Amino acid sequence: MRRASHQPSNVTYGAIGGTQADDLLTYPPTGFRAAHYRTRIGHGDARFEAAVEQLRTWQLHKYSGIEVQVDEVPPVDETSYTPVGFDQAGKPVVPAAPVETAEIEYTADGAQLATPGTTATLTLKALGIRWQAPVRVVFFVEEPHRRGLAYGTRDGHPLTGEESFVIDQTDDGSVWLDIRLFWRPSTWYWWAAYPGLVVLQRMYVKRYLKALVVAADAAPSTDATPTDLTSSVD
Repeated sequence: MRRASHQPSNVTYGAIGGTQADDLLTYPPTGFRAAHYRTRIGHGDARFEAAVEQLRTWQLHKYSGIEVQVDEVPPVDETSYTPVGFDQAGKPVVPAAPVETAEIEYTADGAQLATPGTTATLTLKALGIRWQAPVRVVFFVEEPHRRGLAYGTRDGHPLTGEESFVIDQTDDGSVWLDIRLFWRPSTWYWWAAYPGLVVLQRMYVKRYLKALVVAADAAPSTDATPTDLTSSVD
């Protein structure tokens, strides 16, 4: 089930939700580079719930060395909705329906949780250079053993595209972090830096894939070895 905010998206690309397409790697949005990564981050129900909370409180990014400034966290309200859901064959299985009014959510420790429509500014660093990357949460994935979110790029981001982070628990209890993305440089001068952006993007994805292990105070192990499920360029 995907939950999205029913308001102007204010993102810099058109294929909102495209990271969840089954054929993303084969047929990425035209002109975009796509990739899919997956790694095991633990085991058990408690680990699953903790990882979801860490994702929704931006700990994934903070433990990856990214500064996060949350700009706005809109509450889920009567203008929000659950879009139509689809099965693996692409057939609709869940009708669109309104989401009940809700307040902004917090963790037991008082940390604010991201909701659909949350905007944030990420500050990344490499080679002594800092730059800002504004994003907006465009949808949530909310299923019994599969939960996560995706954000899209806003004006001022070096890239244009979408990135999704999903925590899922398999039948044997293993907990996995699944990352899917498509992107391209946002302006002509970022296109000039394209080779460097490819290296930088891969560097941060590798940090993401280890971040929740660090957050759980576990030493990196073979469980945290990232699996690149290939990438493609259209």
